[in-house]
Amino acid sequence: MLNPAIAPMTRQVASPPAAELIERESAWMRELESSMSEVIVGQSGLVRGLLIGLVSGGHVLLEGVPGLAKSLAVSALAQSVRGDFARLQFTPDLLPSDLIGTEVYNAKEGSFSVRKGPIFANFVLADEINRAPAKVQSALLEAMQERQVSIGGETFRLPDPFLVLATQNPLEQEGTYPLPEAQLDRFALKVLVHYPTAAEELEILGRMAKTAPMPAVREVVDLSAIQSARQFVDQVVIDERLREYIVAIVLATREPAKAGLAELERHIQYGGSPRATIWLALCARANAFISGRGFVTPADIKAVAPEVLRHRIVPTYEAEAEGLGSDDLVARVLETVPVP
Repeated sequence: MLNPAIAPMTRQVASPPAAELIERESAWMRELESSMSEVIVGQSGLVRGLLIGLVSGGHVLLEGVPGLAKSLAVSALAQSVRGDFARLQFTPDLLPSDLIGTEVYNAKEGSFSVRKGPIFANFVLADEINRAPAKVQSALLEAMQERQVSIGGETFRLPDPFLVLATQNPLEQEGTYPLPEAQLDRFALKVLVHYPTAAEELEILGRMAKTAPMPAVREVVDLSAIQSARQFVDQVVIDERLREYIVAIVLATREPAKAGLAELERHIQYGGSPRATIWLALCARANAFISGRGFVTPADIKAVAPEVLRHRIVPTYEAEAEGLGSDDLVARVLETVPVP
């Protein structure tokens, strides 16, 4: 007789789309990646994170010290896609109305009209997002989650697709504010941007050490291709055992002892929310689609797990005192939770 504990694993799942179909529908992703590489040297993790956010519909937070091409990468992505792009420099004196818009009084007609802000674009670059105070950060919450904003008692839908691509300097940089946990959780991915290698920096020197302006990034696709790709991402199959693997990973961040990680009980203050589970599955699907596959593998899940979880796990003071960050805790979870 079948053990009830493993019965869910025997359920039939949808068949993956034909390999040729996925290969054809995702071909433009490789072209887009190539287009971005014409201006971005190295930083493969950064580029892959942006592409995953693009086809999964998830907002992306890029963190790194100034000068690592974070803003340039976002700008290159927006130029490669035929969509509306808005760049907003976040500063300590920024107001919510500077972001979402405001009501304007027309003295001649004696009435108010709504003037929409720069957030009404397909791609919004929130540059140095952690330099703005909490009231501005809170203005982003409704937009990032509900894809709408409220101005003067009216609700306005944002364009489709709508993607916030934010850059952030490390918190130890002067003049920065920590982002609220509620806002961090609305970013599907947090990508850490590191220094280039010596070989990459030599190439950067050859490309950039010129007074001539950089060449324009060539357009690759339009918005309809992105919307079509997202439909195919939804069709990428996740086996039932991999669904349970995703849930087990997130549960291990909440209740480490039950996952055989009792030593992490004193290191994790808060674990991943159900939103972490959702985005881990979605981003794994997107990673498989970009790779030209119609099904998810454990490697897809492990590849995106650090970016999906690092900003959703809050280490304790004890963990920080021992030099353990969220990345260390995520790595320990991935090492321990058994792969199906």
